[in-house]
Amino acid sequence: MDTQVRTPQAIFMQPQRLLVPLFQRPYVWNEERQWEPLWRDLERIATHLQKYPDKPPQPHFLGAVVFQQELTKTSDLQQRTVIDGQQRLTTLQILLDAIHAEITLANIVVPAARLDPLIRNGEAFCRNEEDRFKVWPTNRDRAAFNEVMAATPPIDYDSLEHKSSRLTKAHRFFSMRCKEWLAKGNDIKNQAEAIERTARDFLQIVVIDLAASENAQEIFETLNARGAQLTAADLIKNFVFQKLLESNADVEGAYSKYWQQFETAFWELEVSAGRVKQPRSSVFLNHWLIAKTGEEVLAREVFSRFKIYAESRIDTPMSQLVQEIHRSAEIYRKFIEEAEGIDGPLDRISLFVYRAKTLESEVVKPVLLNMLERKASIPSDEMDLALDVLESWLTRRMLVRASTKAYNQILAEVVNVLHADSNNKPGTALQKYFASQTADSAYWPDDEEVKNTLMIMPIYRKLSRGRLRMVLEAIEDYRRGWVKGQTSAAGMRIRRNTYAIEHVMPQSWEKHWPLPEGIADNERDASVQKLGNLTLLTKKLNSSVSNKAWLGEGGKASHFKEKDVLLLNSNLLDLSADGWDDAKIEARTEAMVDAVVNIWQVPKGHNSSAVRKQVENLGEVSISDLITEGYLHSGQTLYSSPGISKGYTATILSDGRIDIDGIIFDTPSGAGRHIRKKATNGWRFWFVDLSSRKHLALVRREYRETIATDPDDDVEIDSDAD
Repeated sequence: MDTQVRTPQAIFMQPQRLLVPLFQRPYVWNEERQWEPLWRDLERIATHLQKYPDKPPQPHFLGAVVFQQELTKTSDLQQRTVIDGQQRLTTLQILLDAIHAEITLANIVVPAARLDPLIRNGEAFCRNEEDRFKVWPTNRDRAAFNEVMAATPPIDYDSLEHKSSRLTKAHRFFSMRCKEWLAKGNDIKNQAEAIERTARDFLQIVVIDLAASENAQEIFETLNARGAQLTAADLIKNFVFQKLLESNADVEGAYSKYWQQFETAFWELEVSAGRVKQPRSSVFLNHWLIAKTGEEVLAREVFSRFKIYAESRIDTPMSQLVQEIHRSAEIYRKFIEEAEGIDGPLDRISLFVYRAKTLESEVVKPVLLNMLERKASIPSDEMDLALDVLESWLTRRMLVRASTKAYNQILAEVVNVLHADSNNKPGTALQKYFASQTADSAYWPDDEEVKNTLMIMPIYRKLSRGRLRMVLEAIEDYRRGWVKGQTSAAGMRIRRNTYAIEHVMPQSWEKHWPLPEGIADNERDASVQKLGNLTLLTKKLNSSVSNKAWLGEGGKASHFKEKDVLLLNSNLLDLSADGWDDAKIEARTEAMVDAVVNIWQVPKGHNSSAVRKQVENLGEVSISDLITEGYLHSGQTLYSSPGISKGYTATILSDGRIDIDGIIFDTPSGAGRHIRKKATNGWRFWFVDLSSRKHLALVRREYRETIATDPDDDVEIDSDAD
């Protein structure tokens, strides 16, 4: 290994080809974070050279690159593989070419001639057209790089086929900045020589040059050990294709056939995985590993665990393993895409994926992937039963507010249950497994617990809107005849993830809904939030009925009769012909709860043997707690809700209290009440970041997820109009 500090002049002067392997990620640098700071440093150094020609400036350090020598024939162009640092090298080539183009256009011959051999290899060294370039990028960038680097100045960037490429945009940026630099001052030749010399001699890079026999993968992993720049998918890709190179496999063919799919928008989309977002490709590889190993794999461990798994399969060549990953990825993508439609029929798998996503239960995907990879050998009734069991377990635990803290571990155990299922009866195996669980973290709530919980639960305040909508959608489908494996005579399921949730008796009930004798205000407020008082409406109809009375001309009931087609609402109308009150809410809640336990069934005679542990004082998390744990900090600004009382700010004090213009409040709700002049849930009123719509309740939720149950129990703020 040879390590030296070198300038672009030293790196690029000799005839060579620096090849970026096709399996490395594409060019990602941008103007704000890399191009503009680099150009500012160039201008700073060039200005120093002009002012103090006898006092060399301090060079600008660009970081490190790693090359590995390739064995080539004596007559061939020397070639090195870029193990790390392709972003820097590609940017330097674009920069040097853009400066060369502008200086050439200005007819400053000598500086341009000094740059030319740093950009292009001489014809005597070129067997192929692409050999003229010093750096040859990864596959996804080659067409754009070739086009802009080969373009004759002045370049009409808008006419280029790859005008939207980052490489083209980089060339355009540096060209524009160079043109502006040359126009400064009275001596264009002096300007050209200063910027050209700076780019050649006053940028520095640490070059680590590996011999052909040295282990490039070890160096690559060491440089990226912190995982700050490369995703798990990036690291795994590099590992896989390094192994393919070592085995003399058809790397180009394997990449285009089995891996290139991961560089599409679907796989590069960042999706939520716990408390962070990751590219879907990395999340998939995490799920794939769990499905294969039956072990819990944390996001930060994906690459290291993949290496261990790959190396443990000593009889499986990497060429076969990459095909396995490809097949699993196709299955994974299919079940995600088929569940995303809001209209039309869904098969049982797609319905399960839609509901699991709504429940924010990504952890079930390894289980589903495991079953679908051997779907051909599983009887259809067993597959349906397995999905019924998983969905019932997830949904019932969500409804009774059971802990989700150990789900990663539990679902990994479930994968092992499937691995041990030699009879290809996953439904039977999973039903037996969940029915036998007695721990608070894993038990399957029975009918009695679900009914007792939902009959008194102010569910509108306890469930997120997405989860509550999913429950109401399921009840509507159940009423239409979609009952456990049966196909509805109506033929269509409800439109998914579309309807608004409406309170039949509005939250602001005082004007049109007088209290009957014997019912207190707080009892009415609790009743309004129950399942039996909720329904689904189109958003347009929801806004038109608002806080109106139930009966009478123009009342809610008349709007439902004239404009709504859901069975949820036709059943509601049957029950409320003579009015809608607290007793009717109770009766409808009971009927809807009966539907819930029939939709998400447990085995006949199943009784919960676990006594669910109550997490004490869960609602008493304070601002001070969040400061202590680092989720908030003293002096942080809070912003009032943009939908209710926007424009107000508050400041968090070191003791957890809240300051509004010198008035101090002990709680967020007290501070919110001061602004709104009425009772306010301050945890959802005060935002820490308006752009991402992150309020204090979400910060508190992040904290709770580290210590207790699934904490989605915060009260939503509702506008004055329901």
